[in-house]
Amino acid sequence: MFLKSKRIVIKIGSSLLIKNNKINNNWVSNLSKDIFNLSKRKIDITIVTSGAIALGCKYLKISRKNLKLKEYQAVSSIGQIELINLFKKALARKRIKIGQILLTLEDTENRRRALNAKDTIENIFKLKGIPIVNENDTTATNEIRYGDNDRLAARVAQILSADTLIMLSDIDGLYTKDPKKFKNAEHIKKVKKITTQIIKSATKSVTDYGSGGMITKIDAAKICMDAGCRMILTKGSVNNPISKLEKDKFCTIFIPNTNEYNAKKKWILSSLNNKGSIIIDDGANEAIIKGKSLLPVGIYDVKGKFNRGETVSILDKLNNKIGTGVVSYSSDEIFKIKGIKSSNIKDKLGYISRGEVIHIDNMVFNK
Repeated sequence: MFLKSKRIVIKIGSSLLIKNNKINNNWVSNLSKDIFNLSKRKIDITIVTSGAIALGCKYLKISRKNLKLKEYQAVSSIGQIELINLFKKALARKRIKIGQILLTLEDTENRRRALNAKDTIENIFKLKGIPIVNENDTTATNEIRYGDNDRLAARVAQILSADTLIMLSDIDGLYTKDPKKFKNAEHIKKVKKITTQIIKSATKSVTDYGSGGMITKIDAAKICMDAGCRMILTKGSVNNPISKLEKDKFCTIFIPNTNEYNAKKKWILSSLNNKGSIIIDDGANEAIIKGKSLLPVGIYDVKGKFNRGETVSILDKLNNKIGTGVVSYSSDEIFKIKGIKSSNIKDKLGYISRGEVIHIDNMVFNK
């Protein structure tokens, strides 16, 4: 199912690291055995783990409830040390070295920063180490943070071109209803497309220590599927969860889409932080569908505030989303040049960056 993968991302939730209000050292130790077995197969492994806040609160003997942002960030900085030491000790017993990677939303949504993160992780692989990734809660504000590590894990999997994301959860997959409330809930083994019914099946179930739920896991699955990466949602609270998954195969598998997109377009397609939108006319719509770049003459209006190099939505006049693209100009600049020919850009701005607002190579269309 996943052992033929060359690159695997494993996501671990906070609720798995703490059991009965105690750090679950035994579980982490057993997981390290699974990771060791995967590494013997020469599989590149990345761990995306939550838990800094939970372990920080545990260490400080305080409740996470009603924490203010500054307190939240401080607790995270203390808990991050506990988290990384937890994995360092467990994996050191298997002679596995680790590297710490702290990411914010902007680190994955800015193309250059995403590539920098990818390069760092690639070099950790070359040094025979395992990257331990977490959101950088110490500096992220509410406006620029993931808030959950499900989508972060999916974005990391996409950036690394991973074959599989294994989502270790407190539930063994997706069900038609919440199995904790309904006895007639049916387990869904495979998902080939994120439909309205699938979204309805995803119930919100935040744990005492976690910040995600089934909705964020569906969001993560969509990112993976669009990136050509398989996502496996399985129960992680059992001992040796990877070995058990290999043996029992009880999980929900989200089947990736097959597409011809390169790594850059997969990154654009999976963007989570579109800053605004560009509304185009019918002529421009027809042109980009035929493989042409978006020129200022075809732009009808601009919404939102964004800078050059950021991702935006491309809409038609009826506000239907056509696609997503990386802009060559800021929103203020585009507002000034909308509707004019490319040859007149310099007259309007006093300079010219590029003739097109979004190059066709920086554009992905909705399916």
